[in-house]
Amino acid sequence: EWHITYEVFRDLGVAFAAVLIIIYILVVAWFRSFVTPLVIMAPIPLTLVGILPGHWVFGAFFTATSMIGFIALAGIVVRNSILLVDFIQMEWHDKGDLRQALIRAGAVRFRPIVLTAAAVVVGSFVMLFDPSFQGLAIAMMFGAVASTMLTLIVVPLLYFEFFKNKKCPLEKEKVDEDI
Repeated sequence: EWHITYEVFRDLGVAFAAVLIIIYILVVAWFRSFVTPLVIMAPIPLTLVGILPGHWVFGAFFTATSMIGFIALAGIVVRNSILLVDFIQMEWHDKGDLRQALIRAGAVRFRPIVLTAAAVVVGSFVMLFDPSFQGLAIAMMFGAVASTMLTLIVVPLLYFEFFKNKKCPLEKEKVDEDI
């Protein structure tokens, strides 16, 4: 039984690593930056801040379905981060002030990000009392709540730290278009 558990977690770990690499490559291609995807993907491990206490509260083991929920949350976290970063860049480009862009992005994108988390929580609640899928439900519900709160804080802070002394990335695109 332990051998099977080890193989399942090993295979899911490899799948998770592959997913992270694919996400990184896609985000690099979209934003034309090697640093921006790191900012966008930084909140992924923060989902564990919700997942692990959630399992503790319910007295549930971290199972293969929990790991599947963790992997699924990576996509949701990346989507939320992209919503923030994309808006930050557009606002920074239009207004020229990074701090104001960060504040405005948080205010404007707050509702879509929270609605996504709420949809995940409500949708996962159906599985919460099914013994086979309880780990998936706990991971999705608690991970979505924690990652949503932390994404709204961590992504703007990291973005500011990495880009505070640089020009807006969209400025380079405008210069390239002019040539």
